[in-house]
Amino acid sequence: MNNIKDRIEKHPCYCAEAHLKYARIHLPVAPKCNIQCNYCNRKYDCSNESRPGVTSKLLTPEEALERLKYVDNEMSNLSVVGIAGPGDPLANAKKTFETLKMAKEYKPELKLCLSTNGLLLEEHIDEIKNLNIEHITVTVNTINPKTALKIYNWFRIDGKRYKDLEGAKIFIKRQREGIKKLVQNDIIVKINTVLIPEINSSEISEISFTIKKLGVFIHNILPLISKPEYGTVFGMNNVREPSQDELDKARNDSASQMGGFSFVMRHCKQCRADAIGMLGDDQSQKFQNKEATLKSNDRNT
Repeated sequence: MNNIKDRIEKHPCYCAEAHLKYARIHLPVAPKCNIQCNYCNRKYDCSNESRPGVTSKLLTPEEALERLKYVDNEMSNLSVVGIAGPGDPLANAKKTFETLKMAKEYKPELKLCLSTNGLLLEEHIDEIKNLNIEHITVTVNTINPKTALKIYNWFRIDGKRYKDLEGAKIFIKRQREGIKKLVQNDIIVKINTVLIPEINSSEISEISFTIKKLGVFIHNILPLISKPEYGTVFGMNNVREPSQDELDKARNDSASQMGGFSFVMRHCKQCRADAIGMLGDDQSQKFQNKEATLKSNDRNT
């Protein structure tokens, strides 16, 4: 990859040092998803939860641009504009690319980023290249179709819903081919893996080994969040969250395959789909409250 250090130095998710200096904004314009993960519950109007897949409000691309401009004017260290849900950005391709195009036109120096399950990467590689989306995160929880059936309830592929091994095999193949395409086009790839005890915890080394061969830059291993009150399948069925020791072991296993801890993310905060600010200091509610006040004042003048 060309000038990898320069390209990640202002991205807080790809560079450990950057997360102490730079902020990002997630624009929640992508509600639909083409898979159903057993650890996911895409909830709206969740101001008191900090986890992936939740947002206080869905935005149109135009509203997203308004929010970006407002936050950029208030936050001098904003460096990244990302779309991470609450569904899958590429399952909402029109809204996703329209939003990122407007963001790029507004301020070309901002880095564009998206997070996806990877099912539609090959289909949208041209739009990704044309918009110069340099950083893409793909969630890869297993490379074993049988394990996939324990993690995902269904896959929607080419208009058909699959709940069987055939669908799992297609999904994993498309993920892999999509990641290959990204790397071939000099796009920096981060892989997220949700660590799920007794389901994929024994597969971490194999996942890291595979993605390293594909040319992935960094592996981010996240602990499962499965409290019953979050309403996920795993939460309702008492699938436990990993211990810190289990998470540490998984990250050690990954580092042994990836080439060291420089290629294993350990500062992730499992951000909301509408996160704003520096990692670990989400200011989304503050900005959204200010937005609401400004709009109310405008209506009353």
